[in-house]
Amino acid sequence: MKKLGISLYPEHSTMEKDKQYLQLAHKYGFEKVFTCLLSVNGQQKDIMKNFQEICSFANDLEMKVMVDIAPRVLTALGISYNDLSFFADMGAYGIRLDAGFSGNEEAIMTHNPFGLKIEINMSNATNYLDNIIAYQPNRDNLVGSHNFYPHRYAGLSYSHFNKCCDLFKKHNISTAAFINSQAATFGPWPVTEGLCTLEMHRNLPIETQAKHLFATGLIDEVVIANAYASEAEMKVLSQLNSNILTFKTELYNTITELEKKIVLDEFHFYRGDVSDYLIRSTQSRVKYKQEDFKATNTPNIRRGDILIENERYGQYKGELQIALQDMENSGKTNVVGRIVPEEVFLLDFLQPWGKFQFILE
Repeated sequence: MKKLGISLYPEHSTMEKDKQYLQLAHKYGFEKVFTCLLSVNGQQKDIMKNFQEICSFANDLEMKVMVDIAPRVLTALGISYNDLSFFADMGAYGIRLDAGFSGNEEAIMTHNPFGLKIEINMSNATNYLDNIIAYQPNRDNLVGSHNFYPHRYAGLSYSHFNKCCDLFKKHNISTAAFINSQAATFGPWPVTEGLCTLEMHRNLPIETQAKHLFATGLIDEVVIANAYASEAEMKVLSQLNSNILTFKTELYNTITELEKKIVLDEFHFYRGDVSDYLIRSTQSRVKYKQEDFKATNTPNIRRGDILIENERYGQYKGELQIALQDMENSGKTNVVGRIVPEEVFLLDFLQPWGKFQFILE
């Protein structure tokens, strides 16, 4: 079940715009609101008033506000780690520790009487979480989320991201990561060249970023880091099915109506006896074994091509496949379309018996 969130930075916007954005996010099923106290300067009273209004409005929409802080922020506001009433009075769902303490403090914070979630930084690949676990936290109140990176080329590599996530998954701790809206213009800091956790995501369409994070099986919650995402971006994210990997596709004009029906309307799953060359979805060859599949477009095959075997392949005719490698075409295979270039890499995240589908770009 996918969980989606947005981010707000009240010091860089207006209350009216933030409320409009919250309403739009609520319309499309977003549940979480990330906001940041790291870059805020001011008196506790004024900060409390602004953030309390945002939290109250979000809570009325049944959205959960996570407030990003660090020990220095607590010190500046005169707040102790063992008294989190400031955030409870604000109406926050939880607090995110951009930087942490020694481990014992975080564990104590999870036992707060208000039920506030304590979200810790996932992006450093240290023994930080193991240390907190050793201090016997209330695990029901302990969650994790990655950082985001406004500086181009500073985002996490996928290998490091994977290592970090594994440290949390072994303790069954809920995880979150950030994606980048191509329509948004600001974040918490003056410099922003997009905001995302993974550097490879910076220039990708927002739905491709989210598909990737969900397809890894390592992330439970995806949050748009910058503001404001467009309604079109929110809508496409709301339509994602995190249990079925959906590929944006272009179909060629040589495709027949039956082949188009097989690609777009039939239920597909990755057959379990895997090949290095092909992802095979074989039910269509059974369902349509009495139909004709004439040879049409049969060029050599490239990784990411969508294939349907023609009648020259005998009992295989009508079978749908996705090419994992470049291959020579014997003339027995119709190349009916192609996964869009920016999503071909998602093939690496489709597992045997995994369910998938295609949509037109």
